[in-house]
Amino acid sequence: MKSNVGGIDRVLRIGGGVALLAWAALGGPVWAWIGAVPLATGLFGFCPAYPLLGISTCPLKKD
Repeated sequence: MKSNVGGIDRVLRIGGGVALLAWAALGGPVWAWIGAVPLATGLFGFCPAYPLLGISTCPLKKD
């Protein structure tokens, strides 16, 4: 798996995922458990939907 999630994107995914999971754990709606998805993609640095859409938020490597 080639990393396709850049720095700011990762921070937002991890923060949003943690926030949703905390909300769910504190009695929020059941759908808030979906926060596990952005948390995982942020931690792994890979989003499976990005290649399908032709997106990458990683900075370009300079040769």
